[in-house]
Amino acid sequence: MEAGAQIILGNTYHLNLRPGMEVIRQLGGLHQFMGWKGPILTDSGGFQVFSLAKIRKVRDDGVEFQSHLDGSTCFLGPREVVEIQTTLGSDIMMVLDECPPWPASKEQLREAVDRSVRWAGECKKWKERTTGPDQEMFGIVQGGNDADLRKECADKLVEMDFPGYAIGGVSVGEPAGEMYAAIESAIPSLPEDKPRYTMGLGMPNQMLEMVAQGVDMFDCVLPTRIARNGTAFTKEGYLHVSAARHKAEKGPIEAGCSCYACQNFSRAYIRHLFNAEEILGLRLVSLHNLHFYLQLMREVRRTLKDGSFAGFRKKFIEQYKEPNEPI
Repeated sequence: MEAGAQIILGNTYHLNLRPGMEVIRQLGGLHQFMGWKGPILTDSGGFQVFSLAKIRKVRDDGVEFQSHLDGSTCFLGPREVVEIQTTLGSDIMMVLDECPPWPASKEQLREAVDRSVRWAGECKKWKERTTGPDQEMFGIVQGGNDADLRKECADKLVEMDFPGYAIGGVSVGEPAGEMYAAIESAIPSLPEDKPRYTMGLGMPNQMLEMVAQGVDMFDCVLPTRIARNGTAFTKEGYLHVSAARHKAEKGPIEAGCSCYACQNFSRAYIRHLFNAEEILGLRLVSLHNLHFYLQLMREVRRTLKDGSFAGFRKKFIEQYKEPNEPI
């Protein structure tokens, strides 16, 4: 809340396994359980169809997982993901979808789209039968790198009249060009007056490119994932705070940054924390990275409102270095 986040994400698959729905139910839902007063979006577990491919089996009625915790069987179908997300009490729930790998054959993509569309319809029906909290449900567009399948999937979901739409199955190992093309092929079919959400993205420069295409929402683990290794986001690209060259650096992670880490600690101290394997180091860099992302999106909203987004985007992308070009 203090960082200014408007919404956070929880994962249906992981929360169902640990701590489990009985605990969440007894404690009054996910908001009460974690003490978060703002909105929550919960994914359906569809991404785990891709990321946990070695321990799952896709069936026409859902996905059977072998728990990565204890090996027990866990099944997620349209009914299950709706029931779990109803118990969680999230403000936005996602339909169950099949996220295909990259690369995938035309046949694999066809099957994933057909299942995703069918499951979306079943999820919508199950949601209409529930008497749980007031929750919205978003559809998820699949289709891999096939533009025709992307458009077909998007068109069929729009016919179901969801209050929002996500573009899934991107950033799964494909080249950046294919990722952008997949998103661009789906966007024209999605209503402009409803939220458009790209799942699993992304890098700061990627988000600005997607905003230019008409995307409204994003989620990504990068801010905290790279912070664990002492890597910070700045307006110029990655900064490896844990590098030896910062051993005696008095300045903050990024000059002019108003986050807690930059206002109170030097690069030298944060670098020392990583060198000493103190967990405070990754927490401080995590705080900085989250602040950076949230501030970037505040700037995006401001420039969209005053009409200066095109110039802001151009300047940011010109000065932003790719991950293999550390500043």
